Amino acid sequence: MTDIIRIIFSALSPVAALIILLLVVDRHDKEPAKLLIKQFIAGCLISIPAILIEGFLERFNIFPETLIGIAYTSFIVAGLTEESLKRASVYVVSYHKPAYNEKLDGIIYCAFASLGFAAVENIMYIINFEAENPSIALYRGIFSVPGHMLFAVTMGYYISLSKFAPTVALMKKYRFKSILYPVLLHGSFNFILSLNINWLFVFIPFVIFLWIFNIKKLRSFSKESRYYKQMDDFNNKY
Repeated sequence: MTDIIRIIFSALSPVAALIILLLVVDRHDKEPAKLLIKQFIAGCLISIPAILIEGFLERFNIFPETLIGIAYTSFIVAGLTEESLKRASVYVVSYHKPAYNEKLDGIIYCAFASLGFAAVENIMYIINFEAENPSIALYRGIFSVPGHMLFAVTMGYYISLSKFAPTVALMKKYRFKSILYPVLLHGSFNFILSLNINWLFVFIPFVIFLWIFNIKKLRSFSKESRYYKQMDDFNNKY
């Protein structure tokens, strides 16, 4: 029982920390708690089809030890499968809800779906690999869990641009980018980790790029949310 509690705590602590961060960012026009919980649970549930689909796709990897095989696993098996399922869960659970009324909301919903997925994945990794790698919980808490959230920021950014696009052409363009860019980021993340290269010179700069690339998107929508909140308060006051 003690080991189970420890594993769950070590797996879910980084998820909880990032959820708190998201709630702070979304403080101007908060999303319904019930909807966020549903989106998080949906993110947890998509881990089941993800395992099945990834297992099926991996059977077609005929060059597993080559760069082509590693790229296939990174971008198609993991990246495309997981990001497609995350995005699908947002379209099913949150996209058409009245609460999705500003661009920041897309990032919040995608991030909650992604963190739900990351929570289940983290528990599974720690249970299966902690014996051979005692530092796996720390490593995943620093890199993998935030990575999932950052891919989701990109996804939510373009989903919102699509949802609020003024033309059908722009809507289709941004909708395509909402899956393309997260897959590329996710695939690159996994691909770099799968190579026998010096982390300090390749992986760490890529992680820094991920944070800068996505924080800019998060801040732009957050500022927009604060602006409209202030305008609403002003109109209600006067």
